[in-house]
Amino acid sequence: MYQDLREFITLVDKLGALRRIVDADPKFEIGGITEIAAALPECPALLFERIKGFAPGFRIFTNATTTPQRAAVALGIDPNLRPLDALKQWMKKRLTLTPLPPVAARSAPFLENSIRSSNVDLAKLPSPHWHRKDGGPFIGSGSLVVMRDPEDGWINASIYRVQVHGRTKVTIQFDHPGRHGAIIAKKYWEKGQSCPVAVVNGEDPALFVAGFEYLPTGQSEYDFAGAIRGAPIEVAPGPLTNLPLPARAEIILEGELLPSSQEMLPEGPFGEFTGYYASDKRPCPVMDVKAIHFRNDPILLGSPPMKPPRFHFGLPLRAATLWSNLDAVGVTDVVGVWQHVAQLMTVVAIRQRYAGHAKRAGLIAAANSYMARLIVVVDEDVDPANIGEVLWAIATRCEPAEQIDIVRDAWSSALDPRIPADKKLAEATSHSKAIIDACCPFAWKDKFPSTSSLTQDEARLIESKWGAALKAQHGTI
Repeated sequence: MYQDLREFITLVDKLGALRRIVDADPKFEIGGITEIAAALPECPALLFERIKGFAPGFRIFTNATTTPQRAAVALGIDPNLRPLDALKQWMKKRLTLTPLPPVAARSAPFLENSIRSSNVDLAKLPSPHWHRKDGGPFIGSGSLVVMRDPEDGWINASIYRVQVHGRTKVTIQFDHPGRHGAIIAKKYWEKGQSCPVAVVNGEDPALFVAGFEYLPTGQSEYDFAGAIRGAPIEVAPGPLTNLPLPARAEIILEGELLPSSQEMLPEGPFGEFTGYYASDKRPCPVMDVKAIHFRNDPILLGSPPMKPPRFHFGLPLRAATLWSNLDAVGVTDVVGVWQHVAQLMTVVAIRQRYAGHAKRAGLIAAANSYMARLIVVVDEDVDPANIGEVLWAIATRCEPAEQIDIVRDAWSSALDPRIPADKKLAEATSHSKAIIDACCPFAWKDKFPSTSSLTQDEARLIESKWGAALKAQHGTI
């Protein structure tokens, strides 16, 4: 398995899924190219080289894990599996993961170049303006923010967005006071101290996945990333903060997160994963950057939110959690769970065993689907990962007057563009959810007209025998 971002890029290139883009402008152009590429059927990964206005050698890598195939590579799963089978394989792997604490590295490639003190100038790094109405350049759209809890030494390495505000200052947006990073920073501030912090740009995909996971307090993302890779993450102490930092990361900023009482800067706006701007500028904590470390020919990992159905990860990992939740509460015969429209629509496929089976699955899925307004339940012959098949099931099996239910005042977020601003100010972040039963009516499902298409198992057999020939014929991966 890969050891760093560079080795992952090599694997992607061997799959034929990498495109190199030369002379693109980081102000709007790189973000625009990334978004256009993400909408293509093959959705290639992009490596931007010779970036306009910057020294040769600086590079940006985007669309790293946006397809099921590349997401599978990132998770150490067979990239040739069908998307739903890959997600099921991740569920199995996730249950058996054993956290692996990091180990000391023999060398630290991220220290090949260092800029410190008065020489620090963030303008030397190609931080993109990802969207037209963004409040500025964001170096951190897929970056780890590393902090140490001052009470027990726990290392947190979560992903938060990072906006550049000049030569030596960035803001770190925690988006909620309950985030681990916000809690740790506050512990320092309550003592009248700045919080030592490092921003890791260009981490390997296992760390990227771990940074998005909702891990319990006290569990480090480093341990989880090591479990994904099956080998400990190698770390080296930051020269200024002494924080353990991924030795093979590409670009690292070291410094202090200043107390909110000392300085705040207006952060944003920033285009969100919903495809909208959820909020305007708002004050955020400031990091005083005291050092920049980077490898030779460094690579910034960019993962900007984009208009759905584009999403930063090609396998819906929260759908796997939902699938496990359904199994845990005793909903039998769930054959698949998937999320579409950047997790805003949840689909559950079941093998119907009794009247009310579909409704039960739909209600539990609705209760656990963050921001999803649409919950669809389909039969086992429908691939929940295939939006065309899901729409076919809705259009041919759902009688709207009988098979659509509305759940009100359900789980949402301040990022929801449909919630009025006055309600957001009152922290009333809930919405209704539609549960769409797109299954054959249980009472007469055995008499429902039979389909003319292959079953899921028949399709798998055909793909295993003829899939390579079909892909080669069309020149795709």
